[in-house]
Amino acid sequence: MADATLTWLGHASFRLDTPGGKRVYVDPWLDNPKCPDAEKDPERCDVIAVTHGHGDHVGSVVDLSKKFGPLPIVAMVELKGWLKNKGAETDDIPGPNKGGTVAAEGIKFTLVNAFHSSASDDGDYLGEAAGIVVELEDGKKLYFAGDTCVFGDMQLIGRIYSPDVAVLPIGGHFTMDPREAGVACELLGVKRVVPCHWGTFPLLAGTPDELKQHTSGVEVDAVDPGGSVTL
Repeated sequence: MADATLTWLGHASFRLDTPGGKRVYVDPWLDNPKCPDAEKDPERCDVIAVTHGHGDHVGSVVDLSKKFGPLPIVAMVELKGWLKNKGAETDDIPGPNKGGTVAAEGIKFTLVNAFHSSASDDGDYLGEAAGIVVELEDGKKLYFAGDTCVFGDMQLIGRIYSPDVAVLPIGGHFTMDPREAGVACELLGVKRVVPCHWGTFPLLAGTPDELKQHTSGVEVDAVDPGGSVTL
């Protein structure tokens, strides 16, 4: 199998190209101010995974599913139902809840705990926020934390799922900052971290250089929007 690649599309949006040749979009908001123009009109999409219902994480879900669907959408049961009611082209299988694992296109997705809010821009309840552990076809695992703060039970995520790479927000204000993200790396036991949710707006002031100051023995894979890391 080929190596997987993870491409940062700005803010918390990612394109994941798997060893099996599948393309997964995680928290796609392709209208974000940092998304490169070349990434705003995707050529294909096989799966969409969403951590929670804030507009800066679901912004492009419906449009992507209409263009390429029907396709699997992995999201909390309430959120997936809401997206379908908004016109998303997906299957009729209810979304999972925390602790639940679903398989889509040969990839496994498990929802895990997260600590922050989740609602639509209109205030609709969209279930609790979640993180997502993605297990690729070659067994490699990525943990997408969503917008969470650091919390002690990240130790359980590390113990149970043993992620190889953590994708953590570092901007602060709405999410953890670099100091908390450094502790999160320690709790998770990861040796690689990809920072996100920083630099989009002035409020998101945390930087990868600050994260490096709060980690030891952890590779900080910081890229500019549009840049990719090999997994």
